[in-house]
Amino acid sequence: MLRLLLSLVCLGAAGGSVSAAAASRSAFLPARFSVEVVGTGPDVILIPGLTASREIWRATAMAITGYRYHLIQVAGFAGAPARGNAKGPVVVPLAEEIAHYISDRHLDRPAIVGHSMGGTIALMVAARHPGEVGKVMVVDMLPEPAGLIGSNAAGIGGLADLLEGITGTTAGQSLVEAAIRMFGDPTEASRSDPNVVARATNELARTDLTPDLPRIAAPLTVVYASPEAGENGVVDRQFRAAYAGDKAARLIRVDRSGHMVMFDQPTVFRQALRHFLAG
Repeated sequence: MLRLLLSLVCLGAAGGSVSAAAASRSAFLPARFSVEVVGTGPDVILIPGLTASREIWRATAMAITGYRYHLIQVAGFAGAPARGNAKGPVVVPLAEEIAHYISDRHLDRPAIVGHSMGGTIALMVAARHPGEVGKVMVVDMLPEPAGLIGSNAAGIGGLADLLEGITGTTAGQSLVEAAIRMFGDPTEASRSDPNVVARATNELARTDLTPDLPRIAAPLTVVYASPEAGENGVVDRQFRAAYAGDKAARLIRVDRSGHMVMFDQPTVFRQALRHFLAG
């Protein structure tokens, strides 16, 4: 009975959630994230970015029916308790735990959609567990996240150390806020654990998944934002070069959009997602 109750809490037992009987059969309870399962149909895992809530996906999931969505909430972000992310690395262990969740719940090669940091996690799962993933969509994230601020993993390493080392100080808070403006959801920043945010940002700053791209067997779609209308030479070249390691990757530019593409251009984004899921 205790296991059943714990499983229901972890899964966010809501309408369309995995049944109590199915939950009770599983011994694996994620510590680094919780899941709300909504809808019926082929499985789709939706991963939010730095500081963000699963709610960034809510309107999209409601608009595109016919799928069973697994809405991920990262522990420590958007008011969720830090739990398994309370100390140590965040990003890589989170990716591994999501891969474990896919296997444990016997999901049949689900689609994975990740925004920003969630896109980094989606790439990690697809590259390191290729047999578990059916297709991948990355939303506005490069294989090397530091590239979004004109740097690289090697060049920004010192700043990453500084960020983690001075968390809780005025300077540290300023750096965390800068990271949130670039990678995160500012509306949820105040409800996110600053220590979890700092450690996750440190990892993102040091990550370069470019060598992992050839290991991704699943079809890859990359949706990226352009603040202007029409071809944006700098942004287009940056994303084409970054994903050149996956020759089959499909790149989709969304014009007049900031980082939160699903909010800035919901119609365009949903059209791209429908095509991705149906393909």
